[in-house]
Amino acid sequence: MHDLTALRPLRDRRARRERRRQADRRFGVRLLAAAGVAAVAAVAFGLLLTLVEGQWRPLSRLDAFAAQDLHRYAMRHREWTAVLRLLSDRIWDPVTLRTAVALLTAWLVYRRAWRLAAWAAVTAVAGGLVGLLVKSVVGRARPVLQDPVAHAPGYSFPSGHAMTATTSFAIFMLILAPLLPRAWRITGWCVAVLCVLGTGFTRVALGVHWFSDVLGGWLLGLTVVALTAWAFEAWRVDAGRSRTPVSDGLEPELTEATPEPRPRTR
Repeated sequence: MHDLTALRPLRDRRARRERRRQADRRFGVRLLAAAGVAAVAAVAFGLLLTLVEGQWRPLSRLDAFAAQDLHRYAMRHREWTAVLRLLSDRIWDPVTLRTAVALLTAWLVYRRAWRLAAWAAVTAVAGGLVGLLVKSVVGRARPVLQDPVAHAPGYSFPSGHAMTATTSFAIFMLILAPLLPRAWRITGWCVAVLCVLGTGFTRVALGVHWFSDVLGGWLLGLTVVALTAWAFEAWRVDAGRSRTPVSDGLEPELTEATPEPRPRTR
């Protein structure tokens, strides 16, 4: 009887480890499935929006009005245009934001937050691939304006800047929110939303995107983040962890995660 009692904690630990392994496998499958669903939804949405953009006159008029009106303002205010280019081409540039996400992912790996690092990497990569796929399928031309103040290569729909800003700032807040004091979380989310909106505004104001391009980038970015975040929450439930409000981040336990000490070498 004593031997059976002593073996019970060992069996319990093995059972917990096995449940965690199964939860991890299901998390990986859900994460990849969510990325695939996001890609299919993005293509369908892109094709639908292309049809709407070609036939629905109110949207066409809105695109033309925003492009021409903001272009005239940019032509008259060169200092304003210089600020927009700095924000668009340096601070909110996709390369800058993706580099920041890569550094954040590396930090998560250092903290041994493996699943959160995987979520950040898959969300960022899926967002980039979805954007390229939809651009190629839709093949929409960029605005053609007289005396343009900025130029951009490639197709127009959706805005890569808007989509990357949406996924990147969502990644930042969903990961870092638990590390912020609760009183500062709302401020952090407000700053993130303003950056996303500002990114889209700069692209239209500089005349390199239609308004509907930016709207499409925002919506597709939200689709990718929502699906991968759902996969992460599903893993938490399988692993026996509680659901958390979005404002509190995906993994509040990040504040408790510390890297394991390295063995000393003599």
